[in-house]
Amino acid sequence: MPSEPITKIRSNAFTLREPNIDTDQIIPARFLTTTERGALADACFRDWRFDDDGQPNGHPLNARDPETARILIAGDNFGCGSSREHAPWALKDFGFDAVITSRAADIFKSNALKNGLVVCEVDEASHAALLDRAGEPVEVNVIDQTVTYGNNQASFKLEPFARTCLIEGVDPMGYILGQSAAIARFEKGRAA
Repeated sequence: MPSEPITKIRSNAFTLREPNIDTDQIIPARFLTTTERGALADACFRDWRFDDDGQPNGHPLNARDPETARILIAGDNFGCGSSREHAPWALKDFGFDAVITSRAADIFKSNALKNGLVVCEVDEASHAALLDRAGEPVEVNVIDQTVTYGNNQASFKLEPFARTCLIEGVDPMGYILGQSAAIARFEKGRAA
């Protein structure tokens, strides 16, 4: 759930080149026992980051600095698999603010945008170039719907209502509640 406006995200890129990263890889089903946001960072990519004894392994995700690498460049078809809102929660809790891919699963993308995780689907050539920019600065501009990297720029499209909610820093329910004065006026006029 966004709590502040999201207009631009500037960060170094962190890349996971693998295609078809599904929601069970993002957050294994055994961690779906909570509905509390903010508590899922340790579960994010758990089976990739830890060995069978629960000890951190050598996966690059364990060395990522969440302060400087908040944009994930992911392989094609990111977020496929089962529908679980916990996946974007885990990514946000782990410190990612945006995911850039050539294709994201529809339900994952919808869940992500409702929870303040910006999902940018860019063309394949731009995606391939971005995958080669690990550790380099990238900017996601929600207002212009562009991704800027080096001297290059790619465009992406957001569903208009989701884009409005991100820019205003609200989730869909927060947006509706923000319209309470207009709703009251409408209801008053309708009752008359």
